[in-house]
Amino acid sequence: MSTKQSGKISSLFVALAFPLALIVSILFYMFVLGDPANFEGGDPVKGHPVALDPNHTFGIIHKGGFIVPILFTIVLLVLIFSIERFITLGRAKGKGRIDAFLHNVRQLLATDRVDEAIAACDEQKGSVANVMRSGLEKYQTVLNDGTLDKETKINTVKQEIEEATALELPMLSKNLVILSTCASISTLLGLIGTVLGMIRAFSAMATAGTPDATQLSTGISEALINTALGISGSCIAIIMFNYFSTKIDGITHGIDEAGFSVSQTLANHK
Repeated sequence: MSTKQSGKISSLFVALAFPLALIVSILFYMFVLGDPANFEGGDPVKGHPVALDPNHTFGIIHKGGFIVPILFTIVLLVLIFSIERFITLGRAKGKGRIDAFLHNVRQLLATDRVDEAIAACDEQKGSVANVMRSGLEKYQTVLNDGTLDKETKINTVKQEIEEATALELPMLSKNLVILSTCASISTLLGLIGTVLGMIRAFSAMATAGTPDATQLSTGISEALINTALGISGSCIAIIMFNYFSTKIDGITHGIDEAGFSVSQTLANHK
């Protein structure tokens, strides 16, 4: 599959993920959390969540209001793009450990077994191997070219490695911005829901005479549920973002080592 085709599929995936996550969240909010069986009197609007029942939690979450499906959408997006990053970075890592692969290739290059080193890259199939393979192919091309001096040969190989690296890096970090954005806005949306719930609660307390207990409890529930969901979504997104960033740093370090190994081998070649 070409880079262009892969980019189109990835863009289509991103475009479909957002509306699908929102639709699923709305349906879950309306028909699962808002099931009349979860509330006393079967009224999701005015009824209290059924006490001492497994569905009691669903009823409480439903009281969070219209912000709840938006927060669930964010959590779903975090899960969707976390799975996508797991798969993509798993492919980018390739087979086996990167440090073991680099050690093997260095040993092959030390004895001028370039063809075997390229075969090892084909077997590894990761981003590091792709960059290493591009460098080795250029290495073979310029090695016996009598029209080029050593410095020009080294610069030519380095340029090839830089171009190969430029093709690999965007794929590694793609969609991470979605996770970082979800981490930021989840807390903010939870805070908005909290403020709206507290406004409702204080409005119920401000009524003349006896405060409206239903409105008061609904407002407090809305505030606390949105706070909990917002913080939970943000925590998950931050954890996944940091995890994938660490994975990408490891692969990037391997790519740098691969480029250095090829250029250094050429520099030491007599």
